Amino acid sequence: MTEQTYCDRLVQDTPFLTSLGRLSEQQVDRIILQLNRYYPQILSNKDAEKFRNPKVSLRVRLCDLLGHLQRSGERDCQEFYRALYIHAQPLHSCLPSRHALQNSDCTELDSGTASRELSDRGPVAFLTCLGLAAGLALLIYCCPPDPKVLPGTRRVLGFSPVIIDRHVSRFLLAFLTDDLGGL
Repeated sequence: MTEQTYCDRLVQDTPFLTSLGRLSEQQVDRIILQLNRYYPQILSNKDAEKFRNPKVSLRVRLCDLLGHLQRSGERDCQEFYRALYIHAQPLHSCLPSRHALQNSDCTELDSGTASRELSDRGPVAFLTCLGLAAGLALLIYCCPPDPKVLPGTRRVLGFSPVIIDRHVSRFLLAFLTDDLGGL
């Protein structure tokens, strides 16, 4: 299967994007401004003024903008999709071309899905690590010092204040003072 270009995707998505109520006037203006400010080679000031003219209906301006981008080339279409993602993310995820890509077993990374997967696991992983660290700290704090049981651990803990912050190192040095003479 041939890979679909951004221009091909824009042709496929144009009817969806230009249908009534999909993009608001503000979203279209933000997209035009982003393409004009960050990429003036894509939209000149004159083009941006033409596509933001409030005397012309939003649908006509959007059709003209999409046609201009399709004629401009692949990179311009790609930047349009980037701006659409930034300013209308829910709409970007509903595009027909994205559903076609997802259904065609495409191996392209879907950054929106990947970020959601990471954020779903984030809090659980954080709480697990925090619980483990707190448990180890409590174990070190509560265990009675017995030089016969863990002499190697006491040596490692004796050198760890070099790495750890001053406040924690004072605690560790106080904890280990009675056994450090045996090193």
